[in-house]
This record gives sequence, C-alpha cells and structure tokens, in this order.
Amino acid sequence: MSTTPAPAVTAAPSTPPVAPPPPVKIPASAWGLLVILASIWGTSFILMKKGLVVFSALELGAARVSVAALLLLPFALKHLGKVDRGRFKWLLLSGVVGTLIPAFLFAYAETRLASGLAGVLNALTVVFTLVVGAALFGQKLTGLRVLGITLGLVGTVVLMLLGGSGGAATPSGEGNAWYGLYIVLATLGYGFSVNIIKHHFHGIPAVAVTSLLLFFIGGPALAFLLVGTDFLSKLATVPGAWPAFGYIALLATMSTAVAMVLFNKLIQSSTALFASSNTYLIPVVALGWGLLDGEDFNLWHLLGMGIILLSVAIIHRAK
Repeated sequence: MSTTPAPAVTAAPSTPPVAPPPPVKIPASAWGLLVILASIWGTSFILMKKGLVVFSALELGAARVSVAALLLLPFALKHLGKVDRGRFKWLLLSGVVGTLIPAFLFAYAETRLASGLAGVLNALTVVFTLVVGAALFGQKLTGLRVLGITLGLVGTVVLMLLGGSGGAATPSGEGNAWYGLYIVLATLGYGFSVNIIKHHFHGIPAVAVTSLLLFFIGGPALAFLLVGTDFLSKLATVPGAWPAFGYIALLATMSTAVAMVLFNKLIQSSTALFASSNTYLIPVVALGWGLLDGEDFNLWHLLGMGIILLSVAIIHRAK
C-alpha cells in the first residue's frame, strides 16, 4: 500500500549477521515517518481506482512496479556491488511477496471493491506481521496477541459479509465483497516482507534495500507490461489513457518508490510491528478520499474497521 538521504553503504560481511534486538525506545523521527507514510499510502487506493478506469489490474500492477523500479534504477546500480550476494535471495523473495504480487492483488481487489474499504483491509498488515514473525522469526506470541489476531480476522469477516463492497463506486461499476480476499493475501505478503527486511537487512541503508529489491522484480514486470499486455496500445488509442497513467505514475513514485524507502528506513530504526502500525492512520486517509469520490460508508463498515483497528491496538500493547 507513493527521500530521506541514506548514509554510505559499506561492504556487507559474507555471512549475514543476526539482527540485534529492536530498540526499546522509538525515536521521534520514526513517529514522523509513520505519519508521512500513512498519508502517502492512504492516498494510494484512490490512485489505483483512477488508474483502473482505463487499465486492467494486470496492466496497473506491472506499470506500478516498472515505473518505481526505473525511478530507483540509478540507486540500484550504485549499490549493486556493495551488498553481499548472499542477501540477494532475500531481496528477491521480499520483492516478490511484498511488492510484486501485492501490486496485482490490490489492483484486482479494487476492480470490485471500493477504495476506502481496500484501505481498511490493509490494516491486516499488522496482524500478519505478527503471525509471520511468530511462525518463522521467533517473535513472542502471547494470549493478548492471539486475541488481537482473532479480532482482526473477525473484523475482516464483518466487512466482507455485512459491509458490502462499494457497488457502483468501483471502477467496474459492480461490487463483490469477496474481492477483499485478494487484499488479505496481499497483507500476508507484506507480513513476510516486513520480517525479512527487519531480520536480514539491519544496517543496510533503506534506499539500497528498496532500489535493489525493485531492481530484481522491475525487469520482469516491465517486460510483461510491454509484451504481454495492451498497455502501449491503450496509451495510444484510448481516450483518458494518459491521465489514468498519470495516476499510476504518481502511485508508483510516491506509494511504491518513495514510500518503500521511507518504510524500510522505519523498519530499521524501530521495530517491525511499529513500522506496520501506520495502518492505524491509512484507513482514515483512504476512507476520506473514498467519501470525497462518492463512495458509501455505512455502520457495518464502521464496525468492521473498529474491530480491525482494535485488534491492531491490542497487538501493539500486548507484551
């Protein structure tokens, strides 16, 4: 769910060090990054909606990743030889599950789901960050955190079964609340990516991590966009294609390239859970844009969002 200057990169050791424990005190700069990220990513859902007016979900996802990778290509080339090759597999894995696949999943979801609801479901990132951290990275799973996970899933069910999908407010003009499952899968990928970056890239500047991550997935995304879709044909022939691409380019620049650099920096300067807590504010921003664009928001939406955000609060406060 688009920079801060980074210090010089030093050559990484041949064997990746074990990540140190997260800092106890969250620095003030981390809170500032949190607000900025929430504002950027909260806007990304309405930008996707505007891009989908002309382009398909496949075209939007591939264009988003391709533009972001091209923007950060100079940084990737600068850092390519300075990061240990043993880390490349983790960059590729994080890029695929945390950027490439979610770019398509969110686009598919928003063809039948209102942008504001997509922003609310994005809050599940915190839930899956904890689930993946506990399952694969030794994070402590207490009773309260289990309660938080459970509530997050309950809130998701409330939104999809009772809240509706947005109907005519979606780019296709049709609604299907079950398309929210695409976002559930995307946030699971985010959970993997957050933990991978936190545990395998401590001490490496965020711009290096982000640019190299996009470097590995950007080439295939661009090749698919140019050869496997009608993207170029639509740009040349479909009325409104260039404005729609402008929304996608803004999405790629701010929500993918810039925001990923800031997010990776936030992960490294705080904790994985704190970094993912921007999802407190993202739903508010996303819903605000949705309401301005004529999307409905009913009591079931409010209840589902409240339950999900309560789950996030419990997860963060649980020891």
